[in-house]
Amino acid sequence: MDPSRENDTVVSVKAPGGLVRMKNRVNGMAKKVVIIKSPVLGILGCDCTIFDNVRDRWQYFQRNTKLSDVNRRLKSQIWSSVVTIVLIEGKNLVAMDMDGLSDPYVKFRLGNEKYKTKTVYKSLNPNWLEQFDLHLYDDQSQDLEITVWDKDSRTKDDFMGRCVIDLSKLEREKTHRIWKDLQEGSGSLFLLLTISGTTASETISDLSSYEENPVERRVIQNRYTLRNTLHNWKDVGHLTVKVYKAQGLVAADLGGKSDPFCVLELINARLQTQTEYKTLTPSWHKIFTFNVKDIHSVLEVTVWDEDRDHKVEFLGKVAIPLLRIRNGEKRWYALKDKKLRGRAKGNFPQILLEMTVEWNYLRACIRTLNPKEEKYMQSELKFKRQVFVRNVMRLKAIIMHFIEAGKFLQGCFEWESTPRSLVALVSFIMLCHCFEPYMIPIAMLLIFLKQYMVMSLLGAWSPYHEEEEEPSGDEDDDEEDKDKEEKKSLKERLQAIQEVTQSVQNAIGYITSICESVKNTFNFTVPYLTWIAIILISMVAIVLYYIPVRYLIMAFGVNKFARKLIRPHTIPNNEILDFLSRVPDDEDLLDYRELRPHPTAERECRRDHKKKHKAS
Repeated sequence: MDPSRENDTVVSVKAPGGLVRMKNRVNGMAKKVVIIKSPVLGILGCDCTIFDNVRDRWQYFQRNTKLSDVNRRLKSQIWSSVVTIVLIEGKNLVAMDMDGLSDPYVKFRLGNEKYKTKTVYKSLNPNWLEQFDLHLYDDQSQDLEITVWDKDSRTKDDFMGRCVIDLSKLEREKTHRIWKDLQEGSGSLFLLLTISGTTASETISDLSSYEENPVERRVIQNRYTLRNTLHNWKDVGHLTVKVYKAQGLVAADLGGKSDPFCVLELINARLQTQTEYKTLTPSWHKIFTFNVKDIHSVLEVTVWDEDRDHKVEFLGKVAIPLLRIRNGEKRWYALKDKKLRGRAKGNFPQILLEMTVEWNYLRACIRTLNPKEEKYMQSELKFKRQVFVRNVMRLKAIIMHFIEAGKFLQGCFEWESTPRSLVALVSFIMLCHCFEPYMIPIAMLLIFLKQYMVMSLLGAWSPYHEEEEEPSGDEDDDEEDKDKEEKKSLKERLQAIQEVTQSVQNAIGYITSICESVKNTFNFTVPYLTWIAIILISMVAIVLYYIPVRYLIMAFGVNKFARKLIRPHTIPNNEILDFLSRVPDDEDLLDYRELRPHPTAERECRRDHKKKHKAS
């Protein structure tokens, strides 16, 4: 049949109860919607495609196959970047109510996506602390519209101000701290904004197109040498993380696959990779850089599964203290559960990373004696029976040490062992006769010396791998949460009791954490912090030896009174507590404990390391 010539084509469809004949005007190949009326079936709708020849039919199916492939690719990459927003707070907002206050909430709009925050009642300086993601498309406007509204239950919500952030002017793969003044109103908003998760291969974070520049690397290393310490006190270090791939992940979707992406967090800085769809062995090949403000920070690497409605499902996590990083070592890290106690679900889930951190020792030492940066987005400490029992047992272990020490002293007084009591009596008399204040730090230095000798003899400086895994209690916690939701009335009646027990739980945990941090300072758990303590205590011993205590107390009091006069914007702090806040307690050490990766992957990394070493 000649495709260029029009024809009258008759299509006959046999149906139960009759024969339907349709006459259609077609030109070459045509697609028609046909309505079939049958006495038995009723009305039947179908699509009919009429071909002039076999060649047209082959081209039709070939084209539809290509279209399905294109649609599948577009579905897997429907955005170019992920915009992560953390709304922290607002300041000096306009009063909209009769009592001089407002009930503000914020609306965000980026293209066709919107987000509305919770309402903070009766406040002109609200704290939201909400984190959410919006998606950036290539063919849409990159203006992030922000409007602030006052909640009104009786009438329409009142407009309080607006602002616009042009995302095209912000640097990618970096967390920006933004204070934005409101237009058409008053006040300002404080938020953290990060543009990451870029799917394009030509971005700066793509590892396949990245070439290490030796000159640039030497510039970074030179920036943190001791001779350049005075250039910028706040610039403590520079962290580079290469995220290669993961394997052994659990299947989160019904098809037996997952859509994993990886999120890296360093305090309040947050970056993420692109999403790899329909796989349990994602290959991201991304490189990220972080500005290190505190060398005692912990890098948290979390793998999530992306769902269609932009929700996420946890797949695994690992916490890596910066001081434990071995520069340039490409190695597998076993992924752990949400509590960082046991292995995550899956077939030995693990992630392949390579990290390098350059830092200045003196800047890090000075930063250690200053307040620790607060992490804005962190889980609220709620009352949980397991946490309460664990904190009580931790405190009990510390108290038992003091009880044992008391029993030892009591035994000396009671002459349970004559030689021991004689030594204790002579030591007591000598101490009372020769005591000077500088002997206290010297005694502390002797404890350091004892622990140093013990650690040196045992060779247990940095235990990286631990085989013991605590059983994961996520399922039990989920069941408890479901029971709580079903018994909301009981929860309301016991709310006051829970608040008291929560305060007791957190207080016990705080006291125990400080005591364990003191213990771990002497135990060389973090050698860098221990050596800082040794140097400071030695300086205290020298000062106490040459300067009377009354002059030191006088200088301490004058400094406290004059601090606000000399430095009015300084933040009041306690240097000892700031130092101890950097020392991990026993719970932190369990979080940082590394599980052994899969033996095959570990051997593969060793072979790569040997090849790299031979090549260099």
